[in-house]
Amino acid sequence: MRWVRIVWCDHAGLIRAKAAHRRLLDDGLPQGVGITVAQQALPVMFDAVAPDSGLGPVGEARLIPDWATLAVLPWAPGHAHVMGDMVVDGVAWELCPREFLRAQVRRLAETGFTARAAFENEFFLLRRTASGVAPADDTVYAATGSMNLHQAFIAELTAALEALGLEPEFYYPESAPGQQEISIRHAEPVAAADRQITYREAVRGVAARHGYVASFLPKVHESVAGSGCHLNVSLWRAGESAMADARHPSGLSEVARRFIAGVLDHLPGLAAITAPTCNSYRRLQPHFWAGAFRVWGYDNREAAVRVTRGAGGATRFELKTCDATCNPYLALGALITAGLDGVRRGLALPPDVAVDPGNFSDGDRRRRGIDPLPRSLGEALDALAADKTLCESLGSARARAYLAVKRMEWDALRELSLADEVAMLAERY
Repeated sequence: MRWVRIVWCDHAGLIRAKAAHRRLLDDGLPQGVGITVAQQALPVMFDAVAPDSGLGPVGEARLIPDWATLAVLPWAPGHAHVMGDMVVDGVAWELCPREFLRAQVRRLAETGFTARAAFENEFFLLRRTASGVAPADDTVYAATGSMNLHQAFIAELTAALEALGLEPEFYYPESAPGQQEISIRHAEPVAAADRQITYREAVRGVAARHGYVASFLPKVHESVAGSGCHLNVSLWRAGESAMADARHPSGLSEVARRFIAGVLDHLPGLAAITAPTCNSYRRLQPHFWAGAFRVWGYDNREAAVRVTRGAGGATRFELKTCDATCNPYLALGALITAGLDGVRRGLALPPDVAVDPGNFSDGDRRRRGIDPLPRSLGEALDALAADKTLCESLGSARARAYLAVKRMEWDALRELSLADEVAMLAERY
């Protein structure tokens, strides 16, 4: 090992790193490496500071390695990576994503609960062509032909995930051309978000070794399914699941009902964090199993929140309004904020929806209280700016910088065609 990449994820959802040579690591690099504070004000398009972000060329944060996350990278001989915490003047910086998630976990613990989470990724395997990129196959859901075609890639990726401790669980080709899915095991929240960063890095790194472009961009093909990153969460107390109540008609415990009600209540603004790109809203359409409506249901893949259950009742819930262009620390932290607000306010969970809400007329949906999600990043950002609970949780400096970055992206990218989006962003996510 010669180089250790100290990794962070910015407000655009891009994974970045500075690498330190091993000869600098004898003392553990306690001062970390320096990065300009403007790193948290950069949009996805280019390295230029977003106006009105409150950040600029003056000021430095230290990126301090969390050595508990050190991992040798199987696809990059001589390289390892470690997650970095952002520190200013010796204390956690108010714009550090990992510290934001830690703070929400502490708030959850104050109520007597903990959580487990997993980011469930879909991604596209693409090949470079003279005109851009094209899908690496043209198969359908769970097709063994796709498994055979990509066996060498999947074998190396599986070995990499195992070596990194990510515990792969299920694999199958997904519905769209070139689309794949490998799920990994849940973990406590900060570890789950760290795993999401490592997972994205592993998929892209191994794909490059096989001549592919692996892209987590939500929508690559207009008329077929997009890629989500379903955020699976369960609540725990004293080492036991706190999700189920077999005596209640919903099968959900009181805390789970209130928590999910909070997520649904805040979902318009939360979507600006969990589905944070213009491209995200090409995926969030009815009849594409993306969860385009603010409802919940058991195993309803057209609901924004899908609950699963075992013999004793509910086991976890899955936020489908999430994709891998998000910063996982902000996404999971904001979800916990929303859920805790539902618990604090004692919100009632609306009735579950057991049909495709997209089949109702607009009038029927209004009568049933079924709302569509924001139709664009612009709408979601307006909802986030108006959501006092989420903005206060983010903190004024982080909320200002995040909204500035995302509004800059919205202004720059909202008129692009899908082809132009894919050309710009396929290899950035």
